[in-house]
Amino acid sequence: MTQTSAAARFDLPEPDAFTRPYWDAAAEGRLLLRRCRSCGRAHHYPREFCPHCWSEDVAWERASGRATLYTWSVVHRNDLPPFGTRTPYVAAVVDLEEGPRMMTEVVECEEGALRIGMGLEAAFQALPGGDFVVPGFRPAGGRDAGG
Repeated sequence: MTQTSAAARFDLPEPDAFTRPYWDAAAEGRLLLRRCRSCGRAHHYPREFCPHCWSEDVAWERASGRATLYTWSVVHRNDLPPFGTRTPYVAAVVDLEEGPRMMTEVVECEEGALRIGMGLEAAFQALPGGDFVVPGFRPAGGRDAGG
């Protein structure tokens, strides 16, 4: 049995050869998704096959970064380290313009301003103490919009 380091980070992704392009793009402020060349449908989270038709003929594609808020929850308490220090935060599900639904976080928005159907745009943020940049979303027309 091996010991787990006391400094283990449970909030950091574990990229592998397949997901590396996704994380590299996020670090550059670009959101990627996968599109099936057989049925033409996009999907997210990244998989090596199409969840719609099961084809393995899928490729990375740059997403527009535009989305619509489907639902959200404001998290006021999270006992899992290191999330407890981040509360409150807005856990959300968004509909990407390209079709897939994505779990994410809404940032740069007061919780009272959140509305189902509101337009959002990708907002990339570095995770504290890590080498990862993750996509989140903010209200459309926010800082750096249109880039």
